[in-house]
Amino acid sequence: MSQPVDSAVSAVRSYIEQHRAAFLDDLVEWLRIPSVSAQPGHASDVRRSADWLAAALARTGFPTTEVWETPGAPAVFAEWPSADPEAPTVLVYGHHDVQPAAREDGWDSEPFEPVVRGNRLYARGAADDKGQVFFHTLGVRAHLAATGRTAPAVTLKLLIEGEEESGSPHFRALLERHADRLTADAVIVSDTGMWSEDTPTVCTGMRGLAECEIRLYGPDQDIHSGSFGGAVPNPATAAARLVAALHDEHARVAIPGFYDGVVELTDRERELFAELPFDEQRWLRTAKSYATHGEAGHTTLERIWARPTAEVNGIGGGYQGPGSKTIVPSSAMLKLSFRIVAGQEPDHIEKAVRVWAAEQIPDGIRHEITFGAATRPCLTPLDHPVLQSLVRAMARAFETPVRFTREGGSGPAADLQETLGAPVLFLGISVPSDGWHAPNEKVELDLLLKGVETAAYLWDDLADSRRRAP
Repeated sequence: MSQPVDSAVSAVRSYIEQHRAAFLDDLVEWLRIPSVSAQPGHASDVRRSADWLAAALARTGFPTTEVWETPGAPAVFAEWPSADPEAPTVLVYGHHDVQPAAREDGWDSEPFEPVVRGNRLYARGAADDKGQVFFHTLGVRAHLAATGRTAPAVTLKLLIEGEEESGSPHFRALLERHADRLTADAVIVSDTGMWSEDTPTVCTGMRGLAECEIRLYGPDQDIHSGSFGGAVPNPATAAARLVAALHDEHARVAIPGFYDGVVELTDRERELFAELPFDEQRWLRTAKSYATHGEAGHTTLERIWARPTAEVNGIGGGYQGPGSKTIVPSSAMLKLSFRIVAGQEPDHIEKAVRVWAAEQIPDGIRHEITFGAATRPCLTPLDHPVLQSLVRAMARAFETPVRFTREGGSGPAADLQETLGAPVLFLGISVPSDGWHAPNEKVELDLLLKGVETAAYLWDDLADSRRRAP
């Protein structure tokens, strides 16, 4: 049984404080391993990072720790069964590889020699994602100490990837190969952040992504614009017309069928977004832009979190050198990306784009459309019991109300949700100033320990919620 709230909080915080120094010493040791998955010269370091984590999880108490091979970098799997056969199973996802980093990139200290300045720990991977993976080790031990258990209240599994910073090329296959070992009632992604230091938030969803390249072919070679221009179709003009036809005058995507199935924001979700302390002018400065723009009838946060988009990522064709070269070019190209939201299907988007493009392109222009691998969107409803457990645990740790966000980008969460058939929740304590992928990446130590505390409360709450369920 769970202890009363006051005594449980006191016990968890006391345990964390007693073990804080050893926890940080271990994290620093892990951060010294330059596990850069994108650079072949660091392949042995990525493997060393996986072996280090597997050993650390075994020391934590996980009875099963394994290094799983992929055609690229290894992943780490760990499992700690609950003593209660009726307890829910939770899978925690994170990654142990990091972005490249060098002192000459603008770091104030060596990126793989962690240093504490004030109440901040600076190192590559401090926030993204080793710090946020590692807080689960102390979190589960604090949970056991506060409750008197010998095993977690839930069956706890960890899957820590080794290729996230390289695009997770083998992750979907890894999930499918080990699907029987990864079954779970919920997935917790600890590779995310909060709104700010004083505004704890939980992300409830991510957009998906579909990308394509369209190549347009006209004459078999560049031809004289005086002799032939105006009398044959120009592929560069066709590319420009495609771009112009992509949106209507209200900045809505004009591809027929594009919005089919979109899960619209509820009034409550729009209210919750509006409650966030969003400074649009500050956001514009971060974006290095001078005005907001987007689908009419939606705020900036709604546009980047909950609305589908179409963007021109590149366009080209014809002569690009100095001076003039009066030709009708033989070819042109454009690259498009589509951020999709809950309810949209990548296959449907691809079909809609192909039909739309064919209708826009004039006779005499041949075209080829190539789509890359798509990422599906994911969304967890606000009233989902697992989400409510996470919110309660986080509010207990931070002692302030927890608000809700979404992510505008895309990630492996959708693969987890689709492959495992479980809701995906996001537990992260990083803040925007942590500088993911940038020089002087850091983590706020107070927030890192709040992540520890949240995890310590979460497993009991999830088990209690299962018992309370009708």
